[in-house]
Amino acid sequence: MSFLAPDRLWLLLLVPLLLGVYVFLQRRRSIYAIRFTNIALIDRIAPRRPSWGRHLAVGLALLTMAMVVVAFAKPVGPTRVPLQRATVIVTIDASLSMGADDVLPNRLVAAQQAASDFVEQLPSQFNVALIAYAKTANVIVPPTTDRQAFQRGLDTLKLGPYTATGDALRVALKAVALAPADPEHPDTRAPARIVLISDGKKTYGSSPFQAARKARAQHVPIYSIAVGTKHAAITTQGQQVPVPVSQAQLRRISELSGGRAFVAASPDALRAIYDNLKSSFIYTTENREITARFAGYALLLIFGTSVAVVLFTSRFSS
Repeated sequence: MSFLAPDRLWLLLLVPLLLGVYVFLQRRRSIYAIRFTNIALIDRIAPRRPSWGRHLAVGLALLTMAMVVVAFAKPVGPTRVPLQRATVIVTIDASLSMGADDVLPNRLVAAQQAASDFVEQLPSQFNVALIAYAKTANVIVPPTTDRQAFQRGLDTLKLGPYTATGDALRVALKAVALAPADPEHPDTRAPARIVLISDGKKTYGSSPFQAARKARAQHVPIYSIAVGTKHAAITTQGQQVPVPVSQAQLRRISELSGGRAFVAASPDALRAIYDNLKSSFIYTTENREITARFAGYALLLIFGTSVAVVLFTSRFSS
């Protein structure tokens, strides 16, 4: 946390100063009490009250003062705020292994259904794009706010041989630049995220790790979702071919780009991951002035101090 007016924090020195004065007066009072030998008269003039109540009231008052000083110094701290604009590039692996039915009805269809639900829940002003890849990577739907166009693009996906993950990420990064500019802020690029849905490692094309590093340099984190289980197979040319999900490469891609990696072994897990992503995509953290927050804390402390004074001040009659 930082402050817009840090010089005002010098006023915090008044808190220990007043605490010292209070401690001095308490000791002085104790000395006078010892010197006053008529105990019965003391009880009639100043009945004993619980000392902890008086100390509590003073402590709350000093804490209130400290909180007011902090608010006066205009604190700035991380604040979660909703994004007005963003670009989300959904990149789906359409290689043959995505036809495995360990995630019902199969990996590709489950990915399509979950992606559709996810995009529908994003704010309407967010641009979404669709990239599909097998041996080649293609922009199926460029960045747009048209959710129906995105859905139509999803419905066209077909399975094909090979897995060109690196090429797909390079195409996704180029697609970010295709997002239409905000008319009110034409020189400011909206934050972008890539959602990579795949079941395995790259088998063709360029390095996905180089693409991930490039994504990090462009401040575009990649959130990978490994779809599938370790025990799955597809039938190719009449033979059963094992296609276990491969998580290591996808995890590394996310780490290099500054994103996060997930694993989905069922449609429900896939939907839960998208719900998690939705929350993190819709909001961002910015450093903003949080004076009002500390003013609220001070108000609560003022209320607590007032209650303590009313209930426990030694001057209050029983």
